Amino acid sequence: MNEDILQEIGATFAYGAVGIALMALGYLVVEVTTPGKLGRQIWTEGNKGAALLLAVKLISVGAIVTTAIITSDDDLSSGLIDTAVFGGCGILLMVIAFLLLDVTTPGKLGATLVDADGTGAKIHPAGWVVAAADLGVAAIVAGAVS
Repeated sequence: MNEDILQEIGATFAYGAVGIALMALGYLVVEVTTPGKLGRQIWTEGNKGAALLLAVKLISVGAIVTTAIITSDDDLSSGLIDTAVFGGCGILLMVIAFLLLDVTTPGKLGATLVDADGTGAKIHPAGWVVAAADLGVAAIVAGAVS
């Protein structure tokens, strides 16, 4: 009984590490696709557009990782690989969706999203579109995983 609990605790930390690594990758994607330093924009300047983009990216990655964990095999190593692969696929597809929106909309989408009114105090309507695209991609990948 105690051995099972210890194995489950170990698996929790292993899946947690993969999930955190994927969310860090999601953070880096937002950092690269938007101008300026993301951390400063959100925590120092209170940029609502940047915060929306990062929050939805993290929720989306979390949803993909959760689905991958729930549907993974009982074999821990196989489950961790599946989780990392599907999480990476989800992030890549979110980047592709963002780039497609960027080429089909006026201006540079990343700049528009983090500087809607010149102060970052407002969220540009396009921010909600990108948020919906991220959540949609997450739902698609989660569906593909299950």
